[in-house]
Amino acid sequence: YRMWNEKKQSPPADRGQAVAIIIFVLGLGTLLPWNFFMTASQYFNGRLTASTNSSNKTSGGPTKDYNYDSWMALLSQLPLLLFTLLNSFLYQVRERLRVAFSLIAIFLLFSITAVLVQVHMEPDTFFSVTMATIWFINMFSAVLQGSLFGVVGLFPPRYSTLFMSGQGLAGIFAALAMLFSILKSNTTEALGYFITPCVATLGTLLCYLLLPHLVSRHTTHTHAHTHTTMNHSPLL
Repeated sequence: YRMWNEKKQSPPADRGQAVAIIIFVLGLGTLLPWNFFMTASQYFNGRLTASTNSSNKTSGGPTKDYNYDSWMALLSQLPLLLFTLLNSFLYQVRERLRVAFSLIAIFLLFSITAVLVQVHMEPDTFFSVTMATIWFINMFSAVLQGSLFGVVGLFPPRYSTLFMSGQGLAGIFAALAMLFSILKSNTTEALGYFITPCVATLGTLLCYLLLPHLVSRHTTHTHAHTHTTMNHSPLL
C-alpha cells in the first residue's frame, strides 16, 4: 500500500475485506481505554463510597467525596493532549514498536484494573492507583492513536472512514459490556467487565501484527495478476 500511495497507482484489491475489517478493529481498540473507564464510573463511585462508609463507621469521620468523574476526565484528557503532541517527536522510534508496546502496556494496565476488583484496598489507596492507571493508560492510548493514524494514512481514503467508524463503536462496545455485566456490587460481574477490554486489546494487537502480512499478500497477488494479464494480452 505504501508503494501505490507514493506512485499514485491503483491500490491492490482487498479480497474478502480482511484489511478493511482489521482497520476497523484497530480504530475500535484506540478508544477502548477512555470509554471503559468512563462507562464504569458507577462501579468506581460505588466502591469508593462503600469503602469510605466502611472506614467512617470505625473512625467516626465524615464521608469523603473523591469526585471520581471530574478527576477521571482531567487525568484522561491531559495525557491525551500532551502525548498526542509528543507523538510528533517520536517518529524516530519505529511505528511498529510504538504500536505494539502501547497495546501491550494498555493490556497490562487493564489486567491490573481487573485484578484490583478482587483486592480489598483503603479508599485513598484505591483512588490513587485508579487515577495513576487512568493517566498511564491514556498516555499509551495517545501514542497508539497517533501512530495508527499515520498507518491508516498510507491506505485509500475509505480506510480512514473505517478507522474512525471503529472509534465510534468503542463507546457502544463499552456500554454493551456494561449491560452484560451489570456493574453493581457483585465483584464477579465487575471482573468480567474489565476482562473484556483485556481480550479486545489482545485482539487488536493480533490484528495489527497480521496487517503487514495481508497487505504484502494482496500486493503480491495484484502484481502477479497484472503480469499474467500483460503476458496474455493480444497486443503483445
